[in-house]
Order: sequence, then C-alpha cells, then structure tokens
Amino acid sequence: MVGERYDARRIGTGGRSWSNWSGRQSCRPRDFVAVHGVGELAEVVGEAAAAGRQVTTVGSGHSFTPAALSDDLLLDVSGISGVIAVDRESGLVEVGGGTILADLNRELDRLGMAMPNLGDIDRQTIAGAVSTGTHGTGLAFPNISAQIESIKVMGPDGTVNEFGAGTDELLAARVAVGSLGVITAVTLRTVPAFNLHRVDRPVDLDRVLGDFDAFTQANEHFEFFVFPYTRTALTLCRNRTDEPLAPRSKADRFLGDVVLENGLGELALRATGKLRRLIPKMARYSTHFMSQSEQIDRSHRVFANYRTIRFNEMEYALPYEAGPEALDRVLEVIASERFPMPMPIECRVSAGDEALVSPAHGRATAYIAVHQHRTMEYEPCFREIEKIFREYDGRPHWGKLHFRRAADLAPSFPRWREFQAVRDRIDPGRTFANAYVTQIFG
Repeated sequence: MVGERYDARRIGTGGRSWSNWSGRQSCRPRDFVAVHGVGELAEVVGEAAAAGRQVTTVGSGHSFTPAALSDDLLLDVSGISGVIAVDRESGLVEVGGGTILADLNRELDRLGMAMPNLGDIDRQTIAGAVSTGTHGTGLAFPNISAQIESIKVMGPDGTVNEFGAGTDELLAARVAVGSLGVITAVTLRTVPAFNLHRVDRPVDLDRVLGDFDAFTQANEHFEFFVFPYTRTALTLCRNRTDEPLAPRSKADRFLGDVVLENGLGELALRATGKLRRLIPKMARYSTHFMSQSEQIDRSHRVFANYRTIRFNEMEYALPYEAGPEALDRVLEVIASERFPMPMPIECRVSAGDEALVSPAHGRATAYIAVHQHRTMEYEPCFREIEKIFREYDGRPHWGKLHFRRAADLAPSFPRWREFQAVRDRIDPGRTFANAYVTQIFG
C-alpha cells in the first residue's frame, strides 16, 4: 500500500492531523505523503489509484472550505515548485504547481516581469489559487486562472496531460477544485514589471454605492471595506504609474500592519467576541482609524496585504450590476438580526472569464466577502446572507465557505455539463473526488 511503501516521505506518522489556516477545517488522513518531483508523484498517484484509493492534494491551507480534507491519501506537492521555463519575448512563464505566490512574485520581479493582477493574499500555492478561482480586483481583469496559457495535470494513471488553448480540458482545469487530478505545472501569461500607486481613503458608503460605476471605471484596481453597523467605506484605489517608488517606511508598515491592524485588531476582536453587545459601538469607533494614505511600490507588494488575524470567510460572485444593492441588503440584515459580526465586509470586482465552473464565468462580477473571527460562530449569519446572494444568482467562491450542493449549483453555470464531460474523461473512477468535491460537483 502507498502508506507502507512511502514511509520515508510521509510527513510525520500515520494518522497525523492536518488543519487549514483558519483552524476550522481539519482531517486525519490515513497517509500524508510529501513528494519532491513529478516522477515520485506519478508513482504514488498511480499506485494509489490502482488500489482504489482517494487522492487529495493540499496546498498552503488558505481555503476556508473542506477542499483539501481527506481520510485517505493526502499529498503535499510543495516540493514541485519554482520557475521551470521563461520566454521573455512572449512573457510566458512555466512554474511548478506547488509554488507559493509570494515566492513567484519575487522571482518574476527579479526577471523584470509580473502577474497582471493578484489577490490580497500571496501565501497560496499557484495550483490552489487557480483551482478555487482566486481573484484580485479590477473591472478589466479576470481571475488568476485566466492567466493560464496551458496547464499540466497528472491523472489517476500517473500520466501528466498538458491542456492548451482552445480545448474544453483547459477551460475545465483552470478552475476545478482538484477534481481533475494533481496540477504539476502551469504556464502563465505575464506582463513587464510595473509600479502601482495606491490611495486609501474613507468615503461615505452611500456615495460609493451610488457612484459604483464611476469608482470601478476610474481605477484599474478598486475595492472597498465597510464595517457592519456603519456607513463609512475605506476605498482602495490602485493604478499603474511611471512615477518613482515611494513605498511606506519600515516603521510605518510595522506600526500600521503589525501593531495596529493585526496586533490590536486581534485583541479587539477577541474582546468583542465576549462582549457582543458592544460590536456596533466598536464598529463605529473603528471608522475613526480610517485615514487617507498613499504609496507607490512594485505591483506585487501593493496587491498583497500583511494579515495575521485568523478568520472564516464566505464570498460570493454576483452579477456586477447587482453588487451595490446586494451589499446594502447584507448590511441591513446584519443590523436587523443583530448578528455579531465585528469584521469588515469587502467588495471587489472582476471581468468575466471562460473557465467552465469559474464563479465569474461569462459575466462581469462584483464579489462580496463577509468575515467572522475564528473564535466566533459564523453559520447562522452566513446562511442568512447567502440567501440574499442566491436571489441574484450568486455563485460561491470555491475556496470560501458556503452551503451549496451540486444539484442547486448546476443551473448557475451555463457550461456545467461540459465540465462534467471533461471530468468523466479524465477521472472516470473519481480518484480525486473527496467529500467536498462530491458535494459541489456530484
């Protein structure tokens, strides 16, 4: 059996537990194996599939869903990482599936290249990020998976298949939540390295919602945060610039990010969790700490944020035009039901994309994300908020919490059947179907 043969590569001993970043999702797989090359991976996967075992790949644990949970064989492929090939003329870069985004961004910057858009966290593996539909913000920019020119996926027989442009296989594999196999490498379209000018500014929420189109069209990358029980939004505008670097000082980053936002923020959230009646007052008080700031820095350093506060999150992809109304309704239900939600709500936008089961498939998208501190219960409030999102034909982010199943998800994805057809061809025995994959895809 796999566990008996690969003891030397197993992480810890049999029965070792694994948990995600927030600590909410955990499992105790029968075997937990780390592989350090594609050949090694082929041997492990091929033998496991032949024995009828279920195989799940774990990334950096930044999905809030049970996407990486397994009670059978859990694979760590972080050893399959790094830049494999670079074509400076075309901007195409091939990287190993286990590459952490932060490491990739630094290497691209060294090469004078960059990803055109990124999310606000850079600790995920590239395979995990694209598999769940991770995105940044910007009405002209689709999610990270849309940057994939080709992708290499290992199937149940240990064979690596490469899927390129113009195929349903590529459109399926771009966002597949691990259901088609193990991503060993992706070839990404990059752009020349660039600087971003970021301006953070508090703005009346009614103005932001009323002028939503103006904000999203005037800024290449726009998003905003708003605390429940308040009507002030912190807007973040990022735009490309040829101006020289003017980054935040180390002292400012330490004081603002480490001490205030994360250190004192964590203490305040723990306190409000115990004194929930104070949450509305604390939220209104927090808006006083919103102040205007700006910086110019390399794109990857501006996109990514420093975060140590651990939380659970639900995020939905809505039709772009529904974003302002839906967000206002979310704030209303939180206030009317007195839900204890002390963390801010985030709103971002993106272009549509072609991936068959991408949350942004075929439409410009407004993303709304709600957060709950890890010490506090999220399900009652998330379920009520999800009802609002579903009224607008919202689609869940595959790496964020939701309560949907395949039967009610299918009607929201025009090319659902094509995705299932690809899955039937690539993994007919469902070697890569853990409980979460089965829940969402059947």
